[in-house]
Amino acid sequence: MRLLKICFIVFTCLLLLFSCTKEEELELAEIERLLAENEFELIGKTTSRPGQGQTFVDGKLGGISNESIINDPKTFNQLIAERDNTSNSIIEQTLDYLSDYDTFTREWKPHAAFYEIETDTAKNTLTVHFTIRDDLFWTYPNNDKKIPVTSDDFVFWYNEIAGDPEFASSGYSGQWVTLENGEEAHIDCIKIDDKHFDFIFPRIVSDPLLATNMCLCPSFIYRPAKEKGGIEGVKNLFSINCDPKTIPSCGKWYITDYVPAQRLVFTRNPNYWEKDEKGVSIPYYEKMIYQIIGDQNTDYLLFTQGKTEAYVPRPEEYNDVVNNQDSDYTVFNAEGSMGASMWIFNQNPVNSDQPFYEWFTKKEVRQAMSCLLNRDRIITQTYRGLAEPKYDFFPEVNPFYNPDITLQYKYDAKKAEKLLKSAGFTKKDGLFYDGKGNKLEFDLMIAASNTVVNDIAQIIADECSKVGVTINIRQTDFQKIVEMLTSTYDWQSVIIGLGTNLFPSQGSNVWPSDGNLHAWYPLQEKPATEWEARIDELYNEGCYTNDHDAAKPIWDEYQRILLEQCPVIYLVRSRNFFAIRNKWDLSNVYYDNRNGAMTDHIFIKE
Repeated sequence: MRLLKICFIVFTCLLLLFSCTKEEELELAEIERLLAENEFELIGKTTSRPGQGQTFVDGKLGGISNESIINDPKTFNQLIAERDNTSNSIIEQTLDYLSDYDTFTREWKPHAAFYEIETDTAKNTLTVHFTIRDDLFWTYPNNDKKIPVTSDDFVFWYNEIAGDPEFASSGYSGQWVTLENGEEAHIDCIKIDDKHFDFIFPRIVSDPLLATNMCLCPSFIYRPAKEKGGIEGVKNLFSINCDPKTIPSCGKWYITDYVPAQRLVFTRNPNYWEKDEKGVSIPYYEKMIYQIIGDQNTDYLLFTQGKTEAYVPRPEEYNDVVNNQDSDYTVFNAEGSMGASMWIFNQNPVNSDQPFYEWFTKKEVRQAMSCLLNRDRIITQTYRGLAEPKYDFFPEVNPFYNPDITLQYKYDAKKAEKLLKSAGFTKKDGLFYDGKGNKLEFDLMIAASNTVVNDIAQIIADECSKVGVTINIRQTDFQKIVEMLTSTYDWQSVIIGLGTNLFPSQGSNVWPSDGNLHAWYPLQEKPATEWEARIDELYNEGCYTNDHDAAKPIWDEYQRILLEQCPVIYLVRSRNFFAIRNKWDLSNVYYDNRNGAMTDHIFIKE
């Protein structure tokens, strides 16, 4: 009954949300109080177990993990998968990466290779020496043949695929550093022998392992394909129609079966190098069977029917998932997420003949949109109070997070109107028009499969309509969104996530003006604005300043500019929940806002 009372008051108060009588304001205060109580009750019913470097207990082999995936992969090709998150997440199950970052200790650790960093302060150069593990192999399912991973598997991909601009790899921009004289210089990757290779930096940088961390490729397959067929030869490898058992793996899993629109099957790689104290390779369960389901509602239905192992509930499902816990599953909770989705406005001059280009290139318009973003309403209405506004740029785990640097353009409809008028807009019959008579109306593009973002977009459109700004919501296939952001540029505004800046130098292809994911105007030959030029300078200076105290004012100014110019507007940080079946021994399950759900070491209960 208490939940029904809360839901009823939520509905009633949302109807009155923008009224101004004293009685109605008290109603809103009451709903906020009840939501806070509801949050406290929900958290109290869940398990908090963040990863803090704990030791895993030894498990036992066996079991099948039944999972779900929304979309089919578009490819099994490592290069093409860069542009499709679903495909990339699948291919990465068969690969490994050089180094691992422990978000708890804030230290780098060896993974596929051991490393040593050598600096030459006299020459201002730096070299990272990598030594590949002896127990790292390429293998195939049901085949005893082991092909040692060699330096070629890293060096070839870095130089001949990611480093070849004709391939348009997302990793290309990260291979360059800016020298003191402003010129661009390349980070070279050189083979020493089969087990040793080096990354040679033309100047000392602050985070060399971040810049060098990469997955490897089976060069014995990709190299002949390039030599014989060039770019197309590489792109033709491992199409979606290939037999997945022909894809070699050096990771934890083989892809062993794929039936479009039905299922994707992974089989455990018993040759993987990571082992427990008894010498058994991780993971313990033998198979992962993913049902391809098409939408989140089906995903939830499968979990409630007991047909999948784990589930991350959407905000509207929090109460049901938490309150329906029994002996069947356990719910873990995590603090507010480190990152947040963002609202971005297209400032690419290929659209210079469109009215929205002139609007969005004015910072006052972007600032006005920030002032029309009612995060408190989003938190109350969409996240049931289980979120908090995202007003900072760096998250708290970033070493240069500064709590004193926050967004100044918070929800304030009157301030938004003043900003629009200062940008040359006038109001007529309750609607805003620019100086050329164009009504202030534009599209907001969102991923079609994301119901939470759709709810947020509806709130944004409603808030904007109240002051005379018209927003049209366009639900679009996610892959189409990626294409529009990175290739065609024919979009107006979008809500999307671009990752979390755990390090200030992360996002080398997002924040510098020449980045291919500098979403509002990518791949600039030179900075389009003075503030972007300054961001480029600060980013480069910060990346090459090792002393924390010296770097702090650099990154402080960097954050202030981005929060003042509002090229992107962060939304909210939501608290997260994760449910997992109790058929698994949960001793090795950890869940937090830095690493997500850590489940690689789970095993079937005795």
